[in-house]
Amino acid sequence: MGLSAGDGRARSPRDEEWPEAEKAEKLARGAALKWASGVFYRPEKLEGLGQYRSRETQRNSSIRSRLKSTVQSYLEGVSAGLEQLQSAAQEVQSVCQDLGAARWTLLDSADRFQGLQQMRVLMAEHVQLASVVQVLPQLFSVHEVFSHILQLLHGQHLLEAHAELMMMEHLRDNILSQLHLRRLSSAQATVLSYFGGLQELNESLAKQLWDIVGSSLRLVREDPVLFVTAVRIIEREEKIDDTLLLEATFLPPGRPKGWRQKFYHVLQDTITGAHFHASRMDAQGPGLARHLAALQKDIVSELRVVKDLMVQCVPAHYNILSICTATYHQALTSHLQDILQEDLDKQALFLLLEWALRVYHSPEMMGHPDLLPEVDISALGPLLSPELVDQMERKYVVKVKASVLEWMQRTLEVEFKEWFREEEPETDHQGFFQSALPIIVMQMLNENIQVASLITSSLQQKVYNMALEELEAFLGRLREALVQCGKEHQKDRTVPKYYVSYLLAMLNNNLALSSSVSSLHPNAAHREVPASLWAALDRMQKKACQLLLEELLLDLQPLCLQLPSRKWLSGSQLVSNMCEVIDKYAKDFSHVRKPVFTLLLMESELLVASQYLRALMQKKMVCKSEEERGQLCHRLLQDATQLQELFCGLGLDQSQQSLEAVFALRELICLKDPALLSLEVLGFITKYPDVSDEHISTLLDLRGDVSKEVRHVVLEMMAQHPQVLPESYRPIFSTILVPVPELPFCLRKGKCA
Repeated sequence: MGLSAGDGRARSPRDEEWPEAEKAEKLARGAALKWASGVFYRPEKLEGLGQYRSRETQRNSSIRSRLKSTVQSYLEGVSAGLEQLQSAAQEVQSVCQDLGAARWTLLDSADRFQGLQQMRVLMAEHVQLASVVQVLPQLFSVHEVFSHILQLLHGQHLLEAHAELMMMEHLRDNILSQLHLRRLSSAQATVLSYFGGLQELNESLAKQLWDIVGSSLRLVREDPVLFVTAVRIIEREEKIDDTLLLEATFLPPGRPKGWRQKFYHVLQDTITGAHFHASRMDAQGPGLARHLAALQKDIVSELRVVKDLMVQCVPAHYNILSICTATYHQALTSHLQDILQEDLDKQALFLLLEWALRVYHSPEMMGHPDLLPEVDISALGPLLSPELVDQMERKYVVKVKASVLEWMQRTLEVEFKEWFREEEPETDHQGFFQSALPIIVMQMLNENIQVASLITSSLQQKVYNMALEELEAFLGRLREALVQCGKEHQKDRTVPKYYVSYLLAMLNNNLALSSSVSSLHPNAAHREVPASLWAALDRMQKKACQLLLEELLLDLQPLCLQLPSRKWLSGSQLVSNMCEVIDKYAKDFSHVRKPVFTLLLMESELLVASQYLRALMQKKMVCKSEEERGQLCHRLLQDATQLQELFCGLGLDQSQQSLEAVFALRELICLKDPALLSLEVLGFITKYPDVSDEHISTLLDLRGDVSKEVRHVVLEMMAQHPQVLPESYRPIFSTILVPVPELPFCLRKGKCA
């Protein structure tokens, strides 16, 4: 209640003046009230009220004493500050009075300074006149000095001439500098006109210097004094340039001269012009080879001179050997690019590639022992960029491709003419027919690949890929030539005379190409023969085999046309004649190497079997009785056995023969009970899944005793058991076409009811 009553008191003037104190007091009272309510919320706590009052009284006394001490200290500091401010104000007032007195004294002495200004002007004029008097003898002798300098230049006394020239330039530049400082620009033109001869002398001196630098490679070998003199003059001028540029207040006309940079430019132009700006050269074959050899010799010789002699004639910071090496390198790069603009043949492209990638870095040129280790071109980059090298390699491959194509075309033309010769092809030591075609083709391709390997592996790979492409294309053209030869032979079988022998020679040639192509690339890791090339070789082999089998077929067909017949049933030499034809061809086939010989035997046997079966299915004969069927079965057994024994004798295993189909067909005809044909036919179609309904129907017709009901049962059974050809199965019946049966009830030709 006491705290609440206190809050209701009227505000004192001090509270109005310090609102923060009132706010603080309220917060303190509130905090005290909160603390008291928390401590004395229970009656038993009131017993310690006296202790709390005593402790808070002591605490308040301590706080009051500290506040008094702080306020006292603050008041003492304020008092000392006020005293210092008062002392400073008195000193400032004294200084103001002294400054006022000095100002009045200066105003009284102003008239006396006017006389001093006139003395200053006279002094400046005196200094100028004294300077002019000092240089008058030199000014009067300027033209005489010019004449003397010119005489010295004509006599090639370059150091003396340059010393006097520097003196004249120094005189002129001092005068111009003074005029510049005094901003007397109108007088500068007069001075420049008076010293106008300096420009001509500078140009004359510079011309002699650059002529000397242009002949530096010769001079350092014969008499290096003149070259050293030129370098000393250039260094003098460089120091003058550096000094003037460092001061950066006034640059005389013609400065900076930059003669050191000019020295580099002249030296680089001399090197470039001596070898790379010559008249138009012969960019083909021998002319290019001579040009590159001359470049190699001259560059090595001149770099030796630079390394051994010129380096000693110039300061070390010139890096003259590095500058010359880089100049030759860059000039060669540009020069080779210019040469590549020409339409170069393959020899020229090869020379450039070999020279740039091999010779240039070899001990014969930039890696010469006389140049190492000072000459190092590794930091200059390649002479030709990788992109340019790739472009050159592609151009080279195109040129080689054209050459290979032309050569192969001539080879094919010669080979084609040889097929029509009146003598057999040549044989090797084993008696196999052959020609020079594989050796010529592979040797040509191999030589080009080997030559490319002398440059880079990438070029070798490009030429290798091109060689395989051209070989594939050549095989295609060779196959077309065989087809053309076959057409000529069909018109007249006596032309070519040794048609079969040359076909066998081509098969041996194809085998030789197949075995050689795998080793065409010297690096086994890069022998990637494309599948298309193997396919081309396979097509070539198949075409030659096909033409041979067609030739065999032409000799067999007249005999096969006699099958079947009554005369054949009664016994004839028909199959014996067929065996003689086959044996004749087999003897010819013995001139081809074994893999193809075996293939030809297999294909010949398949051809004989299919022709034999085809003849039986031409509906030329129907057995009229059981006796005829027995004769037919006997004849089939004899023929098949004779043919089979023939091929076995030639080296063809019985498991590789297709004549087993004749034995199986004989079982169908020999079956005495037609009701069992459906089971026999089921076994037949299981063994020969390519047999069709027409084939079976024709065979049933051949028996001559099969009723419509039995035929229907057999065909229905076949429909219920469709067959799938195994992957390894060799088709035989699918190649045999059965004649279409004639429609019945024909009233007249071409129209049926």
